[in-house]
Amino acid sequence: MAAYADIIIDIAAPVLDRTFQYEVPAELQERAEVGSPVLVPFGNAKAPRRGYIVGLSDEPKVDRGKIKPIADIPERDLSIEDSLVALAYRIKRRYGGSLYDALRTVIPSRQKIAIVPKRKVRRAVTAEALAEVLRNLSKRETAKARLYGALLETEEIPYELVTGKLKITAAALSKAQEEGILIVAELDESESEPGEGLTVTLNEEQRSAADTVAASLGSGVFVLHGITGSGKTEVYLSVIERALASGKQVIVLIPEIALTYQTVLRFYRCFGDRVAFVHSKMPAGERYRMRERAKEGKISIMIGPRSALFTPFPNLGLIIVDEEHETSYRSELTPRYHAVDVAVERAGMCGATVVLGSATPSLETYYHCERGNYTLLTLSKRAKEGARLPRTEIVDLREELKAKNFSVISRRLRSAIEERLARHEQVMLFLNRRGYAGFVSCRACGYIARCPHCDISLTYHNDGTLRCHYCGHRVPYKKVCPECGSAYFLPFGKSGTQKIEELVEKEFPKARVLRMDADTTKAADDYEAILSDFAEGRGDILIGTQMIVKGHDFPNVTLVGALAADLSLGVADYGCAERTFDLLAQAAGRAGRDRIPGEVIIQTYRPDHYAITAAAEADYRAFYDTEIRYRRSFGYPPVRHMLTIVGGHRREETLERAMEELAACAREIAETAGASVIGPALPQMPKKNDMYFRVIYVKSGDIESLITVKDAAENWMHGSRGGVGLTFDVD
Repeated sequence: MAAYADIIIDIAAPVLDRTFQYEVPAELQERAEVGSPVLVPFGNAKAPRRGYIVGLSDEPKVDRGKIKPIADIPERDLSIEDSLVALAYRIKRRYGGSLYDALRTVIPSRQKIAIVPKRKVRRAVTAEALAEVLRNLSKRETAKARLYGALLETEEIPYELVTGKLKITAAALSKAQEEGILIVAELDESESEPGEGLTVTLNEEQRSAADTVAASLGSGVFVLHGITGSGKTEVYLSVIERALASGKQVIVLIPEIALTYQTVLRFYRCFGDRVAFVHSKMPAGERYRMRERAKEGKISIMIGPRSALFTPFPNLGLIIVDEEHETSYRSELTPRYHAVDVAVERAGMCGATVVLGSATPSLETYYHCERGNYTLLTLSKRAKEGARLPRTEIVDLREELKAKNFSVISRRLRSAIEERLARHEQVMLFLNRRGYAGFVSCRACGYIARCPHCDISLTYHNDGTLRCHYCGHRVPYKKVCPECGSAYFLPFGKSGTQKIEELVEKEFPKARVLRMDADTTKAADDYEAILSDFAEGRGDILIGTQMIVKGHDFPNVTLVGALAADLSLGVADYGCAERTFDLLAQAAGRAGRDRIPGEVIIQTYRPDHYAITAAAEADYRAFYDTEIRYRRSFGYPPVRHMLTIVGGHRREETLERAMEELAACAREIAETAGASVIGPALPQMPKKNDMYFRVIYVKSGDIESLITVKDAAENWMHGSRGGVGLTFDVD
């Protein structure tokens, strides 16, 4: 039994953001475990203070005579808050940052909230009458159109969904009530409407997958690898239904961008008032109220982005992570945790099952399947009767250049768009903007300058050099392609969606063109409004970046054009091929989702690249087999783990000296820990807001070795190092 415990005293006070060591009396050692609440003497306080055990050891860190004993460890099961404290500690240990930051992420501070009655918005007229009202609305009445369209689909909708995801104001609701079109009814908090349950019949593959997961509720990680349109959501709903029947609670993670009104409403229809949702724009007080309702057992299903993972359900039995490959599941704030990994961690702590769903699983996830850590379930065909995968064609932009076509729209794509417009079908044009004017490529042969040591693209710098942002390798930039001698060897410029919109409107003057990007979705409801307009046929062509390929289902879309498929292959990142494959496969999945056959046209300067050919053939396994060989050759995740340490300072000279010192320190530790250190090197953005940055990479097959290096780097930072700040990223 451990004789000493590391304890954090007050989770709400940043000044106490460190642990204090206490002795564990012999009579309490059986109850001492990480996460346990304790009562300890602290400072001059007369009464013992509450704390939490975050670490146990056999050796004291200071003189034994200065260590006080724990006063008591309450003899009871861990509460949900206590288990979340233990989870926060594990997040801090793996991903770095302060324990206070981790606790604040997992257990947000209490918010003052107004008591809001439970309400529903209901139809006050028949569906036929409401449809007539909807037809007579002006084009400017977009909010009313969204609301009335929703009420045509279902007779009543929770008030929070109307004001939250539909962005309908209280004033608009009051006016509609005055007109006798709808009713806002207050309900008793204790009232609960169960919903309709799963109303579709699962096909054989879906039923097999759902039965397999349901048979193991309480343990295990399952990967639901289903092609686009294969009906993964139906499998989720079936498993949730069974989890609820056994008295369990459920968390469903969905990328923020895919958390649409249609998605949430579908869950409401199935499970009624047992469902709640959170999103990033929701006021803090409202999010806190949702957490309290979850603790009190008033809801059973929480839907939302990665923060929903920390819903304090006392009897959590199932965690579903939809589109698990999405990069938005990684936090950009300290601690930079990955929600998929933390979901698996939390499930293991509380005895829950995890389902990770995607048409393009991350390499890390599929690698776990290969090693037997996760169970793979496959959906190989589209769920809708008569729907099948679209026909895909790759257009070589080098040939377009030879034919003197300098437009971003190839001859083949132009012809296909004309055909769809003539048949009154819809088109999506996807611009792969996951790249920028930093890499250098040849328009004539497709060659991209790459680092010989790291297999990532070299980045162009204004001093006339090409540099690797992983190891610092540099070569002079020459304006002639080293492969074919062409003069078209140039930094790849940005092609903006606005410029493409102008071109499309000029080429197809009769088409109704919609554009979705950061500029057209600044207001809170712009995203939903554009999607609604397109779904309801008020647009012929939708142009956008990766925002438009995130799981949307438009039955009348029969053509998807990927305008610059290889832009993301130039990003200075070892994962660029994976992200290119993901985006293209997801974009292709938007076409032909109903009975009308679909077609996908992929335009590229690199038609033979394995990420592009595998995406065109919808062959995930072919992509995985090739990509994992590259990862294994260069020691990248998931084959080895990688710790990224980014240092920042306002004085470049101070930063460079400090990072060289840190790298030397890391190498000493790495030698004994079985790790390797690269850098310091320039990151992708060496300077931002008058701050300079340098990066160090540490690779190891053992995650514990990286944690050892990270801990040493944090200790180094807390010493007198000229004020250099560090951030950490794992894998």
